[in-house]
Amino acid sequence: MAWYNTVGTASDTVISSRVRLARNLVGYPFASKLDAAGANEIIEKVSVPLEAAGFRKINFSDISPVMATSYVERHYVSPDFATKETPHALLLQETGGIAVMVCEEDHLRIQSILSGLELEEAYRNAMRVEKRLDEDFDFAYSEQLGYLTHCPTNLGTGMRASVMMFLPALTAGGYMDSLAAQLSKIGLTVRGLFGEGSGAAGCMYQISNQITLGITEEETLKKLKDAVSQIIESERKARASITGESLERLTDRVKRAEGALRYAYRMSSAEFIKLFADVRFGIALGVITDITYEQLGTLLVEAMPATLTLSSENAPKTEAARDRLRAQKIQNILSAQG
Repeated sequence: MAWYNTVGTASDTVISSRVRLARNLVGYPFASKLDAAGANEIIEKVSVPLEAAGFRKINFSDISPVMATSYVERHYVSPDFATKETPHALLLQETGGIAVMVCEEDHLRIQSILSGLELEEAYRNAMRVEKRLDEDFDFAYSEQLGYLTHCPTNLGTGMRASVMMFLPALTAGGYMDSLAAQLSKIGLTVRGLFGEGSGAAGCMYQISNQITLGITEEETLKKLKDAVSQIIESERKARASITGESLERLTDRVKRAEGALRYAYRMSSAEFIKLFADVRFGIALGVITDITYEQLGTLLVEAMPATLTLSSENAPKTEAARDRLRAQKIQNILSAQG
């Protein structure tokens, strides 16, 4: 079962947790200076122990742009990785939400993504893979600077930890800019649905660490988890303040969103994201009781353009055809699991 539809771990405010480790192999230039032969050599070397451990290798040179984008939609690779021209590969163990990008910005990007607030478990998963690879390879490391990485902002632990949060009340109240400024003061940042450079969509935000040098992994995880706990409290207080006429208008909007998801004939991805946010908010408020967070987690991936296209025996040839397919996919998932 994929991370995004794991039963029993999603919550009203936290969608997922992710920990990513950047590592580079001694004896090779950074990926930006790596030629095709060197990249292929790293891919082949790293694949041996990981495939033996049950990982599936996907050479991105061998797959279509649509399939590459689908891996972005499932949060296993970055948008930059999906469109890279030089040799690069993904080693994936989907049941555990563990993915290793080979030859992205760094030689290795080891990540674990789990549903709900599971930072420590995600860290343990990523470190387990890192330690297995450390048995066979020497990672570039400095006693003064820690792990050496392509981007200086990753020096030190080489670790980026993030929590995907659903914050509709804080968004509606106009508090997100203030929150981002407060988090920046303690070395944390707010990003959009698909990470750095992406915009916020559906009231979903990634809260992640900015600082990797001069701080331990454990300190980073504690700081992030403490901040997330405070954000959860603020979001729930903002939700509790919605009463009277405001609550009635919100309830009406939520119910209309549910009806659109269940009965629309065509639906664009932009419209789906808006309706997703309203329905998820409705579940949190107890207005909607027959749709689950797990169903919405599945839809958040399965209704995205590339993944949706790949799921069809006959790929939609027009945007209108894809919008019809999306509406049908949504209804099938809600009726089958609801």
